[in-house]
Amino acid sequence: MLDVMMTESLQQSIAGQVLLPADPGFEAMTSGFNLAVAQCPDVIVAAACADDVVRAVGFAVARGLPIAVQATGHGAVVPADGGMLINTSAMSATRIDPERRTATVAAGVQWQQVIDAAGPHGLAPLNGSSTTVGVVGYTLGGGMGPMARTYGFAADHVRRVQLVTADGVLREVTADSDPDLFWALRGGKCQLGVVTELEFGLMPVPTYYGGGLFMDGKHAAAVLHAWRDWVVELPEQANSSVALLRLPDKPGVPEPLRSRLTVHVRYLYVGDAEAGESAFAPMRAVAPVLIDTVAVTPYQAVASVHCDPADPLPAWDTSSLLSDLPAAAVDALLTVAGPGVDTPVIVAELRHLAGAVSCKPLVDNAVGGRDARFNVYAVGPLPPQLAEATPASCRAVTHALEPWSAGGTLINFHGSDQQGVRNAWDDGTRARLDAIHLRHDPHGTFRFSYPVARSRR
Repeated sequence: MLDVMMTESLQQSIAGQVLLPADPGFEAMTSGFNLAVAQCPDVIVAAACADDVVRAVGFAVARGLPIAVQATGHGAVVPADGGMLINTSAMSATRIDPERRTATVAAGVQWQQVIDAAGPHGLAPLNGSSTTVGVVGYTLGGGMGPMARTYGFAADHVRRVQLVTADGVLREVTADSDPDLFWALRGGKCQLGVVTELEFGLMPVPTYYGGGLFMDGKHAAAVLHAWRDWVVELPEQANSSVALLRLPDKPGVPEPLRSRLTVHVRYLYVGDAEAGESAFAPMRAVAPVLIDTVAVTPYQAVASVHCDPADPLPAWDTSSLLSDLPAAAVDALLTVAGPGVDTPVIVAELRHLAGAVSCKPLVDNAVGGRDARFNVYAVGPLPPQLAEATPASCRAVTHALEPWSAGGTLINFHGSDQQGVRNAWDDGTRARLDAIHLRHDPHGTFRFSYPVARSRR
């Protein structure tokens, strides 16, 4: 166990904070977005800059402490029990280069910060559906957001990665400086070091035509079947998902959506608004609409497309990639999450992929799942009384669609279910990721993440 005397030298050498379990603020620094994941490290380093991370990694390696990393905690699925937790949430610098159409962000930056900084220049990042997610963790896992069919994964547009590896060296990694490490960092989501800064491309998207349609759950079958037929004909400029929602009767939830099953059709069209409106017209005609937010919208409001929750909560989630979505698959989803079903699943989502998602980037990376056509995702609350019911009900959603499974997941969507997590990559990609990890972290310093094979194949 560490004590105050052992950590005093580290505290004196960094600009940030070193916290032990008895210190004020320790618990707040361990708390992430998913309150069901409890972090119990022996020590926290709240880093203020890249030099702090260098010193923290050196301290941990010298004492044989495993290292976990957290910014927003949206992606925390494996508890950090023991060892060191490096919290990067205070590292919030953001720089926009409008001429090069790039953003450079520090490790703790959330997507909304980038969106707000890029917006005045008519630019937009490839953020996630929730704009309170951390940029770095999202991008390391590939990053499939509301414009993915148009521009591909966020990882496809990374130009440079700055990180501290297990040897305590701060590295600038590009396609030229270290092709293997650059490949693995973009989509590998494995523990290769602590990323302290990212540089990535921005898109010329000042506004979009999009938003959401909310309809009564009694029309779920008609809406989902119509959506399935509609999306397969959409151009790459159009991005869409559909979700079965069971939202609680709480402040912040619009009254028409409370304590009932509703269907949420999400849509984002990049380009001419008239073309986007024309493409979306068939979905407006399917069923009566409770709420319609689809319109020309400044990109700064992109979070309103999915309306993901912004407040932390305990939850359990899982997902699966699909190779196809025939009518029978929609019927199977309705059987486990549609009208009349008693389930704690609050969101059962189908997301349309293909388009630019299926294209390899100019500089190859480790992102998996490019051949899939759809993604199914389920999430539910996890209070103690639902500790068994919620995981079982979420798994029921993915199991119902198993006949159409593409055989894996997107690593950022894999969620709480750690079964088969390595299936987020094909055999060749996993083997290459393992080899790169063993080369850069042979002793497994960065252990609190997704599993890496510890023996060569």
